Amino acid sequence: MGLKEEFQEHAEKARTLPSTTTNESLLIIYGLYKQATVGPININFPGVFQPTVVFERERSKWDAWKAVEGKSQEEAMSDYIAKIKQLLEEAAAAE
Repeated sequence: MGLKEEFQEHAEKARTLPSTTTNESLLIIYGLYKQATVGPININFPGVFQPTVVFERERSKWDAWKAVEGKSQEEAMSDYIAKIKQLLEEAAAAE
């Protein structure tokens, strides 16, 4: 199985993560997913005139993607796969 196929498989598995997955972990996988599928961040910093809750959520997502901006798409895919595996293992151990 190639890297892209394994990435897609783990993207599907990510949908099965428990609701107890931390927001920090979700932001990490969001940033890696965006870097792997889109590449370097291509959106502007969220506008400060949005409602506070929306601004904070969008800024967190923007920050997560920006944090992995230097990774190649292949490296982001590999890191994403590793993070999903880790989170699934942690969830299984907690049961």
